[in-house]
Amino acid sequence: MPIKIPDTLPARATLEAEGLVVMRETDAARQDIRPLQFGLLNLMPDKPRTEAQFARLLGATPLQVELSLIQLASHTPRNTSASHMSAFYRTWDEVRERTFDGFIVTGAPVETLPFEEVGYWDELRRIFDWTRTHVHASFNVCWGAQAALQHFHGVPKHQLPQKLSGVYAHQVVAPASPILRGLADEIDVPVSRHTEVRREDLPADGRLKVLLDSEESGLCLIEDAGQRALHMFNHLEYEATTLADEFARDVAKDPSTAPPAHYFPGGDPARTPTNRWRSHAHLLFANWINEIYQTTPFDLAAIGR
Repeated sequence: MPIKIPDTLPARATLEAEGLVVMRETDAARQDIRPLQFGLLNLMPDKPRTEAQFARLLGATPLQVELSLIQLASHTPRNTSASHMSAFYRTWDEVRERTFDGFIVTGAPVETLPFEEVGYWDELRRIFDWTRTHVHASFNVCWGAQAALQHFHGVPKHQLPQKLSGVYAHQVVAPASPILRGLADEIDVPVSRHTEVRREDLPADGRLKVLLDSEESGLCLIEDAGQRALHMFNHLEYEATTLADEFARDVAKDPSTAPPAHYFPGGDPARTPTNRWRSHAHLLFANWINEIYQTTPFDLAAIGR
């Protein structure tokens, strides 16, 4: 799929080197079609890496997607340059009058804090409410998924005894879901979190449907059809070395940190890991985008009516 991102965004060179079709802005302007409009609310510290990870997956279908990068007004990133943010990002206040076919909220390194103690919690709650009227379908990731479930359904998160990190086998528990079309019965998914959402805390009325689950690492993907939202607690967007980079960072802080489970070949951190989840990630996002394409209004202004 051709994806439209700014010509000078660093992620462009990464994606082009991988063979992804990335449209130049001048070429996109000449096409007489309506590209799907996607927003990425990027709460991760390493913003360029996260941009590339999600742009890569949004390039998984033949449909044209235009990606807008969004930041919070109430939080100033410390790990990404101000020049990068001013060049490529807009605050939510600057885009709140727009409508989007799809909207992604990433994870954030705040999961050990109570939701109410996160400095931008109030703004994020306003954004979640805004998605009900200005977004056709949402995809919330890791802490972003936990935050959305807390906001909309009062579902709590629980602190784990230690960080859960590794690549775990997950079972498809709703094979008839169009989101899971074509996925194997069992898939590997990278996991990296300090907290979890538990099945017993989900509303008993069936509003939330579990799509992917793991006997070892717990819930993975939940569908909230009423909110037109997916909640992914893990990281199919990760690259092959992302968990290794996180492990190196964690070991620098605590040398006793255990390596990610089922990740390094032979359990040896000196060996280069392989990506066993790439095809699942592309297929799941392609299914999500296709569902959006089949159901979103041609007139974006009609979203939320």
